[in-house]
Amino acid sequence: MSDVPSKLGLLPDEVAGSFLNAGVLQNAEPLPQNEIERASTLIDRDAEPVRELFDEAMGRFLSDERTAADAWLAPVLHATLRLTRREAADSGLWNYLALRLAPDYVYWRHLSREAAPTVARNRFVGPFHTQAFARLWWAAELFRDGPDYGPVKVACGNQDVLNTVLRLEVIRHRPTAQAIIRLLETGVVRTGREVNALAQAVNTAGTTLSYEALAPDEPRDTDAYRDWVEAADEAVVPFDRLPRGPEDGRIPKGSVDTLAKLFERLFVDSPAADATSEES
Repeated sequence: MSDVPSKLGLLPDEVAGSFLNAGVLQNAEPLPQNEIERASTLIDRDAEPVRELFDEAMGRFLSDERTAADAWLAPVLHATLRLTRREAADSGLWNYLALRLAPDYVYWRHLSREAAPTVARNRFVGPFHTQAFARLWWAAELFRDGPDYGPVKVACGNQDVLNTVLRLEVIRHRPTAQAIIRLLETGVVRTGREVNALAQAVNTAGTTLSYEALAPDEPRDTDAYRDWVEAADEAVVPFDRLPRGPEDGRIPKGSVDTLAKLFERLFVDSPAADATSEES
């Protein structure tokens, strides 16, 4: 990008979508950056530290290992932007990042490898679980254990977690999210098919079981989170080790243990798991 904006901005969905014709999605014609800038509302947040993350990711990972960039980028993006959930729910920010600040990253990461390469429209403008940058921020927010981004690295290192598990409403319950990551860490589930089988089993059981009652969570320390957000300008985010997230409370280990045992039984007993075992 030769023309990097100095500030971040908000770009409404309907306007952002109007720029995404077939030529743009195929990376055959440039996005009209001047028009995008005029259609955006700038906010008082420096763009340079965020842009630096995308340049670093493209420099660290080769094109044929681009999916590996997700596990590196998600924690540092979350720790750099330092948004409240309300701010992160505004799709205008993610649209601005994708169309104005770093469209080259969206092409680098998501351009298909078909005979006629293209980027899916929802990588530029889409729901939080598919949009190129929103999915990484929300994965970091939903899978972190307080200040520990270790579980985020595990989650984002598996594309089926990002593509399937991130969509599930049940993972908004923090012990549920951590229990799923526990089964990945311990090798109970390994393949993409197994991750999808686990997600299906957990989601189905969640319609009749109350995970919140079985495995209660502790209230998050909202004051600590607010302090972390307000310290964004002074934050130095490391690139060669995991940053620290907000000190807003760890997830009760006993609750994670309880659900990990339950989810393992659900997975082993599920028809989908039987199918994956037969195939292997």
